Amino acid sequence: MKKILILLSFLMLVACSGSDDSPAPPPELPGEGGNPPTEPEEPVELSDEELMDLVQERTFAYFWDFAETNSGGARERYIPANPSQDANIVTSGGTGFGLMSILVGIERGYISRGEGFQRITKIVDFLENADRFHGAWPHWMEGATGNVIPFSDLDDGGDLVETALLVQGLICVQEYFNTGSTEEANLASKVESLWKGVEWNWYSQNQNVLYWHWSPNNDFAINLPLKGWNETLITYVLAAASPDFGIDKVVYDEGWASNGNIVSSGTQYSIPLLVKHGGNANETGPLFFAHYSFLGLNPNGLSDQYANYLDVNKNHSLINYSYCVDNPKGFTDYGENCWGLTASYTRNNDGGLGYSAHSPSNDLGVISPTAAISSIPYTPEESLAAMQFFYGIEDILLGPAGFYDAFSPQNNYWVGEAYLAIDQGPQIIMIENYRSGLLWDLFMKNEDVKNGLDRLGFSY
Repeated sequence: MKKILILLSFLMLVACSGSDDSPAPPPELPGEGGNPPTEPEEPVELSDEELMDLVQERTFAYFWDFAETNSGGARERYIPANPSQDANIVTSGGTGFGLMSILVGIERGYISRGEGFQRITKIVDFLENADRFHGAWPHWMEGATGNVIPFSDLDDGGDLVETALLVQGLICVQEYFNTGSTEEANLASKVESLWKGVEWNWYSQNQNVLYWHWSPNNDFAINLPLKGWNETLITYVLAAASPDFGIDKVVYDEGWASNGNIVSSGTQYSIPLLVKHGGNANETGPLFFAHYSFLGLNPNGLSDQYANYLDVNKNHSLINYSYCVDNPKGFTDYGENCWGLTASYTRNNDGGLGYSAHSPSNDLGVISPTAAISSIPYTPEESLAAMQFFYGIEDILLGPAGFYDAFSPQNNYWVGEAYLAIDQGPQIIMIENYRSGLLWDLFMKNEDVKNGLDRLGFSY
């Protein structure tokens, strides 16, 4: 068909050329004489170290080049084909990931320390003036004003979990700059005041459990308690760490751990689950459970009366991997190199973008690169093999801000050409923790964090 269109265009050109009886020779068609058709180039082979360099630097662009313009914070999403979509929606948790990513960028030489300091200062100034609700930031904020953008009809106030993910990043910033220049130490002091203003205990409703949301318009109408196992462990650690608005251990034990009912004796693929994922004794949830709380909180050696959390996260990752290798639904190309199920964009029936919390119990044939990549501290060999596989299809999967959010080998390698802050951030951060322990070291040396872990009875 392409050849016919080219020939028709040529004939129309001749017909309109006037009295010239000696038309120019017909245009050269692809593959006919001259150079042969261009074949897609094979990606240049990279060592694992080179590949980690590439993934970190490319993913860093999400939080640097594609940050929200007014605030410097992390946009909720970035869609290259439609860059103006949600361009001014700042996400709190993603901004916490962004702060940590900027520290990685400084250490890896993507930006200078001065450039990183200036950007972080801009973000902190924005957060200082943004809407807060008993100290907690909302899930979404408007980048130009800091005003709350409702995440849902009832969610127009403080989001304690998103706030915890943000504070995790703020504490890393505090520790990174507090021994620097006078200007840097002043920024660290401001950051410390910001996170210590979160009224964690307000979100308990005077009960022995924390609740996710509160707003002046809807009070605690959503009424969602934070009970594990899921992504919210970090919320309890930080609530216990607060010197002015802290919680007691009983809130953790009765709330998060449900008086010990969090423990599971279930197994999958002969691998112990150890904890009940979302309250289910024999299922594993999406892999972000093993990532979000542990970007700063170091799982190595971390345990309490309920579990060893390195074992929990390693087993979770291995079960996710083993499920994809087993591939009970027979999806195309699932296997040792192509694995990773977590919450991400997904493919709707019409081929458009949707969203789903992918897991072995909710497998839609969609692989999310962040799942395997961000598990690299737990499954280094398996994660690096997956990263090499993703890089092998870089012509469709690697975009301007790292690997796109999701793809489906089952559907002719459909790719969701979009990004989410909460999926990009864990990749650059967890790769860095695997390589140098940077964010783990910063977060875990904070004295208030240590006090909080002690208060809850952790070994670390």
